[in-house]
Amino acid sequence: MIAYRAMLDVPRALAQYVGRLLRAERRALHTRRDSRALTCFHQTVFALRWFRDNRDIAAHARDHGISRATGYRYLDEAIRVLAAQAPDLHEALQQANDEGVSHLILDGKLFASDRLGEQTTSTKGRQIDAWYSGKAHEHGGNIQALSAPDGFPLWVSEVEPGSVHDMRAARAHVLAALYWASSQLDLPTLADNGYDGAGIGVFTPVKQPANGHELDVDTRTYNALLRGLRCLGERGFALLVGRWRALRHITTSPRKIGNIVKAALVLTHFEHGRLT
Repeated sequence: MIAYRAMLDVPRALAQYVGRLLRAERRALHTRRDSRALTCFHQTVFALRWFRDNRDIAAHARDHGISRATGYRYLDEAIRVLAAQAPDLHEALQQANDEGVSHLILDGKLFASDRLGEQTTSTKGRQIDAWYSGKAHEHGGNIQALSAPDGFPLWVSEVEPGSVHDMRAARAHVLAALYWASSQLDLPTLADNGYDGAGIGVFTPVKQPANGHELDVDTRTYNALLRGLRCLGERGFALLVGRWRALRHITTSPRKIGNIVKAALVLTHFEHGRLT
């Protein structure tokens, strides 16, 4: 065994913020003082290292002098308390309106995970892997997100199995609130062709006619403008995945993907000054 020193490239203020959340959680659970293997600060370092490096939990736990089971338990606790701080959908919409945001960007992403052998019935009546995406050709969970015009992520949804289409996931988690935002806050949403027909206030490109005829110049201009504005929404997921490597391939249960992405969103919001 070779020992070495390493630096964790996150602000100390972020570690202190997470440590305060964990301390509050221990008080809520009436955890006795000095009864845990790791202090709140070292549990925070353990969790942040996992988010940044996506290391094997067993090896990661060994580095911190705890068992694999304790490592999983401490990580789950940190993810849970962070995810609880993620903005509610209506809070995110109201804050966007208060900040004078001109529009929102709706996007979906499959977060890759290990295979889960859960079966479901497809729309064609066949038995399929619930967590397998035929579009992406891999297993994972579908997350919907709203971003600001510059692509900064504002809100993320609960996870849906990878076999669920973006439109279906959006109907379950976000579309009703977007209708309200459009009618009450005058806050429209831009989305890609996967959300075609989403409804009032959700603008998508006009599809090419099936008969092969070209779209008229005004419609082509509308599509170009919409795509130019909407493409910045890709930055939202890229910002999360680029900063927190644990999101690139999730090895825990896919059902935990929602909380993991929410936790990463809270970490990102803190680093960008949206939380204190």
